[in-house]
Amino acid sequence: MTSIPDADFSGNRQTSIDQDKVPSYAAIDLGTNNCRMLIAEPSANGFTVVDGFSEIVRLGEGLEKTGRLQDAAMDRTIRALIICANKIRSRKTSRVTCIATEACRRASNGEEFIKRIKTEIGLNFVPVSPEEEARLTLGGCAPLLKPVPGKALLFDIGGGSTEIMWINTYRQKHPEIEAVLSLPVGVVTLSERYDDPLPTTAYQEIISAIDSQLAQFCDRHNIKNSIDNRQVQMIGTSGTVTTLGAINLNLPRYNRSRIDGLALDFSVLQTVSDRLRSMSLDERRQIPCIGRGRADLMLMGCAVLEAICKRWPVGILTAADRGIREGLLNAMIERDRLSGPIEASHG
Repeated sequence: MTSIPDADFSGNRQTSIDQDKVPSYAAIDLGTNNCRMLIAEPSANGFTVVDGFSEIVRLGEGLEKTGRLQDAAMDRTIRALIICANKIRSRKTSRVTCIATEACRRASNGEEFIKRIKTEIGLNFVPVSPEEEARLTLGGCAPLLKPVPGKALLFDIGGGSTEIMWINTYRQKHPEIEAVLSLPVGVVTLSERYDDPLPTTAYQEIISAIDSQLAQFCDRHNIKNSIDNRQVQMIGTSGTVTTLGAINLNLPRYNRSRIDGLALDFSVLQTVSDRLRSMSLDERRQIPCIGRGRADLMLMGCAVLEAICKRWPVGILTAADRGIREGLLNAMIERDRLSGPIEASHG
């Protein structure tokens, strides 16, 4: 398990927090496509979100071709992280944990960029392994898992990679990951390999390439047999899944409370995916829950999702608008509940 330290803003001093004030915690997930942050306060049922931030920064833009993070992408990300840091300071947040995923793992200058963030902003990022990423995702999604039927497939279609977890759910409060498959493809990497509009031949090529990797994982863990015996539930935590859910509900704008936990029949997912594939890029941009920033990524996500659904025909997919950030928040809060008084880092 990776040890993930709290951020320590440069020049800040450690002071004891006011015991009458409810402490707040911040978690930042820096991915290949998005920079996301949540700030939350502990509650009886876990935590209550008090502030947040999400922006498409495309940190991994150009990484597929060059193996490096590009200057423009890093500058966009720095600007987004400055906003995060200002929100954290304004709330005098007690704990801050920041993780970076596939883009910083793969880039030859990823470590250099993480040092730049520390120097310029004071946020201490840790690049986590796919296994740690999976553990944190499960920590955030665990409330959506049911103890019966006993097994679960949990997946996250990211910008630079796709993580798939095979989970034992019998212990409802502490579901266990039995195996993790990390595919080095995500919506951003695929968008750099294929043009938009995506021809049917290319779409099927993506599905076939992914399926060949899923098949080995499936056989190794006898997943198909568990599905045949109706012992598997499926949860998808990714912008692809949540956006398809929002489009199916015909929402005028994205609404997390309508999507998180929404059950989607595979036939519905296929219908919405087919509809998107029939549209031009400009037509997709006009859909409120997609917008300009993600319109060119949706078809890539649909292809990955279709490969997963075809390999494992569970029939129903639960959309999860939660994941790594919630997992980080739960871990910080639980750690402090066990260890006692909290030290605050004030700006």
